[in-house]
Amino acid sequence: MTFSRPCGVLTLLAISWFIFNAVAAGINIPSTLDGPFKPVTVPFDSSLRGGTLDLPDSDPRVQRRVKGFEPEQISVSLSAHYDSVWISWITGESQIGYDIKPLDPKTVSSIVRYGKLRYPLTREATGYSLVYNQLYPFEGLQNYTSGIIHHARLTGLKPSTLYYYRCGDPSIPAMSKLHSFKTMPISGPRFYPDRIAVVGDLGLTYNTTTTISHLISNKPDLVLLVGDVTYANLYLTNGTGSDCYSCSFPQTPIHETYQPRWDYWGRFMQNLVSKVPIMVVEGNHEIEAQAGNQTFAAYSSRFAFPSDESGSSSTFYYSFNAGGIHFIMIGAYIAYNKSADQFKWLERDLANVDRSITPWVVAAWHPPWYSSYKAHYREVECMRVAMEELLYSYGVDIVFNGHVHAYERSNRVYNYSLDPCGPVYITVGDGGNREKMAIKHADDPGNCPDPLTTPDQYMGGFCATNFTSGPAAGKFCWDRQPEYSALRESSFGHGILKVKNETWALWTWYRNQDSYSEVGDRIYIVRQPDLCPVGQQINTRWFAAS
Repeated sequence: MTFSRPCGVLTLLAISWFIFNAVAAGINIPSTLDGPFKPVTVPFDSSLRGGTLDLPDSDPRVQRRVKGFEPEQISVSLSAHYDSVWISWITGESQIGYDIKPLDPKTVSSIVRYGKLRYPLTREATGYSLVYNQLYPFEGLQNYTSGIIHHARLTGLKPSTLYYYRCGDPSIPAMSKLHSFKTMPISGPRFYPDRIAVVGDLGLTYNTTTTISHLISNKPDLVLLVGDVTYANLYLTNGTGSDCYSCSFPQTPIHETYQPRWDYWGRFMQNLVSKVPIMVVEGNHEIEAQAGNQTFAAYSSRFAFPSDESGSSSTFYYSFNAGGIHFIMIGAYIAYNKSADQFKWLERDLANVDRSITPWVVAAWHPPWYSSYKAHYREVECMRVAMEELLYSYGVDIVFNGHVHAYERSNRVYNYSLDPCGPVYITVGDGGNREKMAIKHADDPGNCPDPLTTPDQYMGGFCATNFTSGPAAGKFCWDRQPEYSALRESSFGHGILKVKNETWALWTWYRNQDSYSEVGDRIYIVRQPDLCPVGQQINTRWFAAS
């Protein structure tokens, strides 16, 4: 059965244009207008289950190459709009041991010189700097203090424009080499970044290097990282690592981390993110509890976030525009109930979106609401119960998640039922991390987890119960691949989103085991504003696939 879909003149013209071009190119790419699709599971290739070893600290790609206070780990991130970006970098050496002495951020300036020409760089921005510590009040555990982390915001930028920059402290002198970045297009229904890369659960393994190599080959204008960055918390403070922390280190007095993995990751990623903006939202591996119950110190310190610019008071949730797309980054590990600051911010943010300027609204957070894998099955049901209606009523188009180490794309869904106005949910937690891929499905015989094992362990709550209606009524799991799950496959990879106009976007997923140009999954995601007006009342008509 297909969704009913009244079409306006613009939608019909867009459909005709895409059909004509697809036929002319000899390509048959499905669209969400053809759905809902019958669920498909791609058989698992057991040869891919092999070792996912981390890059060692001896790998030249992760070693410190600069001297003194020369900048390293340079990255670009977006502000809320095209006219400003953040440049971040680190100077000085980090320390790990039993007797550490933090560097003084005041000893090094935070300067970025930039301009449209390589020389001279006529403009200058002054930022701020900080140092963070990872401290453990237990004998025998080593403590960590970072290098000096700098963040500087460049303002007054033109849209879709290439800028050159150098960062550092010119008075030492200690300035970086020349780098460049391109700003986002102006916000409007006809202007979009060409390619947006989406990846999750990245880590720093040899699989990660393949993912990033393929991603770079696809020449993205923006990178979206949906949580779980370095997996530094799979290590003890002495540098001993494991695929499974709790399995290997059950007696540790606190969940340790090995913070130098963050520095390794920053060095490895610099080649990409010093010129392509990266936007990150926190995952569970970024929690990194330490002395005084402090958490997320590395995540909140190392990245720049457009929190203030988007009206947020937190690094865990924020929003930004990239051309005609409004992105909303949501925190799953901070309070999200209706009385929480995050929910109130999200409600304001969605209410302020002008769909005539940014027709597309894309949301991202780490753990998925809609995943049919056994790993993490329905563990953030409380978050879905609290927030799903809000996202649905404001017509969020696409949701990106990670956490589950596999790929899965949904049909349009709301409240576990097929709905033509629900978002398309895409899980891309397959970036290459050390914990290996998820391969078991909750609907396979013997794989349904005990409901008592699925409380929200971070926010405190228990919302996942047996389904009360539909094909899974009376059960905690489906007995077959759920109707909301259109395609699932256990392979490492990344995705590219290409928004074509105000109603059509092309989503492509690339698998690591293929050449970088081969396609693992491809579909046009089509908005239907005539059928699904923003601010609608909750649709009481549920659609089921035949």
